[in-house]
Amino acid sequence: MGEIAERYRRRAEAFERKVAAVRPEQWDNQSPCEQWTARDVVDHVVTMHGVMLMPVARTLAAADDPLTAFQEARAAVEEVLDDPMLALTETDTPTGRLTTEQHIDQVISDDMVLHGWDLARATGQDDTMDPDDVERLWAGTAAIPADLMEKFRTPGAFGEGIEVYGPEVEVPADAPLQDRLLGLIGRQP
Repeated sequence: MGEIAERYRRRAEAFERKVAAVRPEQWDNQSPCEQWTARDVVDHVVTMHGVMLMPVARTLAAADDPLTAFQEARAAVEEVLDDPMLALTETDTPTGRLTTEQHIDQVISDDMVLHGWDLARATGQDDTMDPDDVERLWAGTAAIPADLMEKFRTPGAFGEGIEVYGPEVEVPADAPLQDRLLGLIGRQP
């Protein structure tokens, strides 16, 4: 198993634990994402799994239960990551040409860390992110060129209804790295 697949599995396991811990009455709780409830956060992560599968001609079946939907999406992505031919299939993405596994790593794998925080906040769970993930995400996000970061902050720049990051939230320079990362992507830590 490669590094990307291992990272995906570790992050998916952490996200799945958060989804499984949501009580039925919490699904409508407001998340830190202004337009989303806890259910919307999971729906977004599942939908993005489906988007990552499209270049390799895979689709997801609909599931009403958020946990089942995520588990099925996770299984489909893990199947792709386990197949070298599918994982190394190249595709055009908004940030350039990538292999399917690179695209998974840069989009949904990272999303599960950040949206795991959103889900935890919405449902009163521990919102501490893995410190290694925080460092990796900070390094990658802080290195995004200003013009591309501006595009990431522009609602609809990558398609109707898609907003990658919100406006930056000022966080003290000496704040914990997790808080600085969250502020950089537009979250109030």
